[in-house]
Amino acid sequence: MTLRLGDTAPDFEQDSTIGRLKFHEWAGDSWVVLFSHPADFTPVCTTELGLTAKLKPEFDKRNVKAIALSVDPADAHKDWIRDIEETQQTVVGFPIIADADRKVATLYDMIHPEQSATATVRSLFVIDPAKKIRLQITYPMSTGRNFDEVLRVIDALQLTDKHTVATPGNWKDGDDVIIPLTVQDPEVIKQKYPKGYNAPRPYLRLTPQPNK
Repeated sequence: MTLRLGDTAPDFEQDSTIGRLKFHEWAGDSWVVLFSHPADFTPVCTTELGLTAKLKPEFDKRNVKAIALSVDPADAHKDWIRDIEETQQTVVGFPIIADADRKVATLYDMIHPEQSATATVRSLFVIDPAKKIRLQITYPMSTGRNFDEVLRVIDALQLTDKHTVATPGNWKDGDDVIIPLTVQDPEVIKQKYPKGYNAPRPYLRLTPQPNK
């Protein structure tokens, strides 16, 4: 199954470290970061789960729930969580899906045969409260993910959903944003962007970030 941006994230019911989990029901009205791991206790995955646990306050500020996935069973996940918490001095406050039958991995196209016929690559999905896929990033099995980038993109998505703006390259929260080319009427521009704007090029109008 090929998933594209804007598609509805497939729903599923699967075992997890918090029991049987119905994905859409669990997600509720939150944004979701769903990310897969090749296997439990692998060193790269262990650092990623520890980092995600430590980022919980940042995810909470953005109304984001994290949920991980590995093809090992739930009991192995629970042992792994204890190891992560002990070695990285954190609390894993999010569930890990036990995808032993590869049901979720298949739904989300997380197994790439040229990498491994049985283990998932490092897929990551950002899903909005309407259950639409807003971001997909796929890393090779040997490379850890950049969660600062994940937070940056969530900031951009939430800002552009609320205001008629776009974000330039390397944008970070607080930087100037771009007035889209679809907004041309001077009166509309005055109304939408009362702080004014700079116009270094006719096609590039930078405006201070709107208040969230």
